[in-house]
Amino acid sequence: MEYFAKQYDVAVIGAGHAGIEAGLAAARLGCSVIVFTINLDWIGNMPCNPSIGGTSKGHLVREIDALGGEMGKAADKTEIQSRMLNRGKGPAVHSLRAQIDRREYSKYMKHILELQENLDVKQAEVVDLFKNTDGLWALKTKLEAIYTAKTVVLATGTFLGGRVYIGDVSYESGPDGMFPATALSEALYRLQIPLRRFKTGTPSRINRRSVDFSVLEMQEGDENTVPFSFDTDTPPENKAECYIAYTNEATKRVILENIHTSPLYSGKIHGVGPRYCPSFEDKIMRFPDKERHQLFVEPCGLDTEELYLQGMSSSLPESVQLQFLRTIQGLEKVEVMRTAYAIEYDCVDPLALKPSLEFLDLEGLFGAGQFNGSSGYEEAAAQGLIAGINAARKVQGKPPFILDRASSYIGTLIDDLVTKGCSDPYRMMTSRSEYRLLLRQDNADLRLTPFGREIGLVSEEKYARFETKKAQIAAERKRVEETSVPLTEALQDLLVSRETSPLKTGTKLVELLRRPQLDYNLLAPFDPNRPNLPREVFEQVEIELKYEGYIRRQQAQIREMRRLECKQIPETVEYSTMEGLRLEAREKLAKIRPQNVGQASRISGVSPADVSVLLIYLAKEGI
Repeated sequence: MEYFAKQYDVAVIGAGHAGIEAGLAAARLGCSVIVFTINLDWIGNMPCNPSIGGTSKGHLVREIDALGGEMGKAADKTEIQSRMLNRGKGPAVHSLRAQIDRREYSKYMKHILELQENLDVKQAEVVDLFKNTDGLWALKTKLEAIYTAKTVVLATGTFLGGRVYIGDVSYESGPDGMFPATALSEALYRLQIPLRRFKTGTPSRINRRSVDFSVLEMQEGDENTVPFSFDTDTPPENKAECYIAYTNEATKRVILENIHTSPLYSGKIHGVGPRYCPSFEDKIMRFPDKERHQLFVEPCGLDTEELYLQGMSSSLPESVQLQFLRTIQGLEKVEVMRTAYAIEYDCVDPLALKPSLEFLDLEGLFGAGQFNGSSGYEEAAAQGLIAGINAARKVQGKPPFILDRASSYIGTLIDDLVTKGCSDPYRMMTSRSEYRLLLRQDNADLRLTPFGREIGLVSEEKYARFETKKAQIAAERKRVEETSVPLTEALQDLLVSRETSPLKTGTKLVELLRRPQLDYNLLAPFDPNRPNLPREVFEQVEIELKYEGYIRRQQAQIREMRRLECKQIPETVEYSTMEGLRLEAREKLAKIRPQNVGQASRISGVSPADVSVLLIYLAKEGI
């Protein structure tokens, strides 16, 4: 029997990585919040790789933390191995990655939601969503309860219209054997939301006792670990090892002999898959000359024997999966605990969203995470945080919070989605940012903590620590600029040994630190008055000095970009009547409705000439 349950300020549909951050952000900003999940025991589940971070994704986690989000803290509490990727390259692409105990992560996030004031968690499937005549959104559950909310965040992950494929077998399902959200898809179609089908996949999980580790390459964690959260005082401990294995010609042969049984190649799967994380059979077909492929054997947790085979997602029949896995050295007797599968799901065309992640034509409705066409836990959490902030600010009558491309990877991610759209699941990469030398993971707090405080998500205690760190960086920069280093035989020997130019006289410490061949540790014997400061303070000073010229150049580019961003475009502009605009530009501008000239200039199909026409029009109108 249908009944009215309760009214909230913000309702969040989904309790994956996007839904968690959205719910916590809105509640911490003072709104009453309800978070719906199909199963309470799978909050913050990791249906794919049990890891957080990675190339560019580590940047996102650091940014989420700097703004007051939860993912970084949860990762630090539950990680079992930590590694900094790309250490052999420059600091712009250094990215933290941690193997996570997936059940502990889920348990941590569930408890955080339960403890959060202003927030209720409800196990229920939302089957209908519509707008009441009073302007409130109404959400109906499968048990016929009606909830109302001023704003709603859709964070449905891969549940929306979910369908699993394994060979010839296909059935409606969410990830990890969960129920799909089929009725909600139908409700969104009734709202005329532009949905499309995407596809993703996940590898088999295998039993540890069936693996011969003696023939695999061990991959240990870093000796000196670095936390994700700027609030974590004690670096996490490495508690597990990962391993590397390799496919071979026999593996390839099994795939090629059975490729006709793959739903990817038989035409059964119509959803578009992720370009940068293809199924294993897709790798074999795309790269036929490659002799072998690397796979990572990674633990799912400390209290389970399940191992995850990163790089081996598949939708081939179960028997074929077992056959090709047993061709791999070390896995000859492998026992599969969970069979790999592909999953198709509904998601929105993100061009239907504003930069605030609110729908262009549905006031008070927001999208976040894989629902917006992205892939990855970190991308989802970043969008969830922004959607939750803006859903709360909408309720409170405040302007939306929008990060631009020059401020963060989060800003780049959202701008790419809502301005350029995506034809396949969007994955964040460092190459997507024009300003990656400035948007490093090490300085995420320096860039974003002031925003977090202004919004209301950063505590006074956290901000005081941030201010202390800033002061320490400034003082240390001043010290190295003023410290003289006398020329000695030992210093000259060091310079020669590091293949950098010898000195003719003493110099300032700052000049030595600017040299790429030298660093704080190497110069420690010649810097007896070096203060006892946190590692990250020295790191910031050294990076700023070494890349000072490049940083200045990017800052100049940012100033020019922001000049265009300041030119706001009224929502009432009629592009169809604007003389001088090409037809394609008119259509694209009318569809996306950019908020400023900077965003308009990044729309595919809008040329520099079109931007000039737009600027002239705005000038004539006195805007």
